[in-house]
Amino acid sequence: MSAVDLPFDAEEMLTGLRPWIECESPTWDAGAVSRMMDLAARDLSAIGATVETVPGTKGFGTSIRATFPHADQGKPGILVSGHMDTVHPVGTLEKLPFRVQDGKAWGPGIMDMKGGNYVFLEAMRQIARAGLTTPLPVTFLFTPDEEVGTPATRGLIEDAARGQRAVLLPEPALPDGGAVIGRYAIARFDLLTHGRPSHAGWALKDGRSAIAAMARRILQIEAMTTEDCTFSVGVIHAGQWVNCVASECRAEVLSMAKTQDDLDRGVAAMLALQGERDGVEFTVTRGVTRPVWEPQPGTMALYDLARDLSAQIGFDLSSDRSGGGSDGNFIGAMGVPTLDSIGVRGRGLHTLDEHIEIDSLPERARLAAGLLTRIT
Repeated sequence: MSAVDLPFDAEEMLTGLRPWIECESPTWDAGAVSRMMDLAARDLSAIGATVETVPGTKGFGTSIRATFPHADQGKPGILVSGHMDTVHPVGTLEKLPFRVQDGKAWGPGIMDMKGGNYVFLEAMRQIARAGLTTPLPVTFLFTPDEEVGTPATRGLIEDAARGQRAVLLPEPALPDGGAVIGRYAIARFDLLTHGRPSHAGWALKDGRSAIAAMARRILQIEAMTTEDCTFSVGVIHAGQWVNCVASECRAEVLSMAKTQDDLDRGVAAMLALQGERDGVEFTVTRGVTRPVWEPQPGTMALYDLARDLSAQIGFDLSSDRSGGGSDGNFIGAMGVPTLDSIGVRGRGLHTLDEHIEIDSLPERARLAAGLLTRIT
C-alpha cells in the first residue's frame, strides 16, 4: 500500500485533535504551554516515539523532541518542526469553543498550528500501523515561543535542523491551499517615549505626555509603509491614572521586508527616529528578527515531490513566498531544504473565527505520509 492511500479518517482525527485545542496554550503562559507539550508527548509516546522534554528558558514553556525508531537513527533525516503556542489567552474557549459545523471545525490554535502538528503525528501513526517504514529517521520538535518571534528556542531549532535532509513545517496552508517555499524578513522593534509627569487637571501645561508623543510617532512609523517594507504597531502600554500626564509609554512594531536590502533600509529608518522632541525622549530598540528565506534548489526539489504527491491525492499544491514569518525563516536561511505551510487549510487564524476545513485533515495527512515515506 502506498502511504498516500492510507486510511485516514477525518472524524477520528478530529476526536484526537480536540483535546489539543481544548488545552489552551498562549505563548506568555509558560505553564499552559508546558501542559500542551505534556499532552503531545503522551500522544507521541503512544505511537512509539521516544520523547525528551527540553526545559523552558527566558520565561517560556518547555519544548519536546520526539524521535521515532529507525535503523539509521542519528544520521541525517527528516525534521518536523512546529510550535504549540498560540496567540489566544486562556479563557478564549468561552468565546471560541471547539465546535464542528458545515464541514468546518473551530477552536483557538486549530489552524495555527495545532491542526497541522496533529496531522503529522497521525501520519506517523498510520505509517507504523500499516507496517510501512520511512527511508530516513524522523524527528519531531515542538517549541513554545514562535508567536513572539522565537526568542528562546531559535538555537534549539537551528541545532535540530542543521545537517538534516529535509525540514517540514506544518504551518497552515496559504489561502489557496499552497505551500511556502520562501519567506520575507520579519523585524520587531520596542519603542519607548519618556516624558514629564504632571497633574492632568491643574498643571497640565507642566507635563510632557509620553502617550501623546507615542501617538504621533505611531502615525509617523505606519506612514513609512511601502509595498516592499511594512510597519505596524500592534502593542501599546501606558498610564495608570487618568488624572496624571503619563511620563512613559511603550509600544511594539512589526516590520516585514521582502529583501535583505529592504530590511536594512527599514531598520535604519526606524533607528533614525530616535531622539528628543518637545521635551519627550524617544528610544527605538531592535528586537527579534527573522531573516529573509530565499527559495533554493533543495527546497524546490522538496516542493516538486510534494506537488507530485498532491496530484496522486487529487489536488494541485501551489507554492509561493510569504510575508508572514515562521521558524522556516531560520531554517531556510541556513540552506537546509525546507517546505513550509503544508498543514491544514482554513481561515481566521489569530481571530475568534479561527477554523479549519475538516476535509483538509485526511488530505494533508496523506501528503505528510507521502513525504515522510518518499524523502530519501
